[in-house]
Amino acid sequence: SMATKAKIGILGASGYTGSELLRLLLRHPRVEIALLTADRRAGQAMRDVFPQFAPFDLPPLVSIESVDWAEAKLDLVFCALPHATTQKVVKAILNAAPSMRIVDLSADFRLSDPAAYARWYGHEHLAPELQEKAVYGLVEVYRRAIREAQLVANPGCYTTCAQRPVIPLLKAKAIDPDAIVIDAKSGMTGAGRAAREAMLFSEVSEGFHAYGVGHHRHMAELDQEFSKAAGREVIATFTPHLAPMNRGILATIYVRGRRGKTAEDLHEVLAKTYAKEPFVHVLPFGETPQTRHVRGSNMTFIGVARDRVPDRAIVVAALDNLVKGASGQAVQNMNLMLGF
Repeated sequence: SMATKAKIGILGASGYTGSELLRLLLRHPRVEIALLTADRRAGQAMRDVFPQFAPFDLPPLVSIESVDWAEAKLDLVFCALPHATTQKVVKAILNAAPSMRIVDLSADFRLSDPAAYARWYGHEHLAPELQEKAVYGLVEVYRRAIREAQLVANPGCYTTCAQRPVIPLLKAKAIDPDAIVIDAKSGMTGAGRAAREAMLFSEVSEGFHAYGVGHHRHMAELDQEFSKAAGREVIATFTPHLAPMNRGILATIYVRGRRGKTAEDLHEVLAKTYAKEPFVHVLPFGETPQTRHVRGSNMTFIGVARDRVPDRAIVVAALDNLVKGASGQAVQNMNLMLGF
């Protein structure tokens, strides 16, 4: 019955991750979509923004400012808002509705150190008191903490892709923490839906380029989680690239085995780690994944292959940046937080 369904809101429903959340939640047996917000599109219907939602009876898009959080009586809200806007919004929501659960898809609560946030994002953290309670939403690593959390910071798409293979290898002390190179490529939707000249079809199609070289913000997340996993400071090399495709991330990761560990040993660590995980699949040794294998799904595929030098291995991971890299993982977080 409707009474047992959780009432869910999506803030920023007119963006790519917001619409992807809606796509996934429409098929979820335990939720009711009770609130959809959009900034520029307030007053419109979801079908005006994304015609694929025409068949569904959905609430109209409203502005965040117009929502009375105490009145709304929602069980959980997804924040799919631009970086640097969420801290204020989450503060306002929790002041008005102290028991609300929140999954934030922006970067606003991913860095546990507010000073690191200020350094990487160029402005002071606006809700440091909430940061202390925020849990980093990498499901396979923090499942227990996520279940108890009120505020979950959904990880970045590049970081989700790179952390899945690297964290277990660091925890197992199987690889050299000072010799990790992550060469990653993302589809266009990773850049969001705002109109920007550099994202025009004619600027990006039939070409391929690196960006954020030496200073991409996701490095802060990688440093934080890799260092935790290794029990010491880890600073990996990471370079993102923009590929002329809509969806997908492919990370090719170069690592060095420790104490005689071979590529086969690393493969075994990953296969054991993820044997029971429904959304992480480790391919047979020597096989590597393609983004098309995971497009539209919540899977991460991981492959391990031998390099020509015995102690070096090449690890390749692929996911859909809008699903496992954002909205799919966010729905997993919701399921844990609401006890589904």
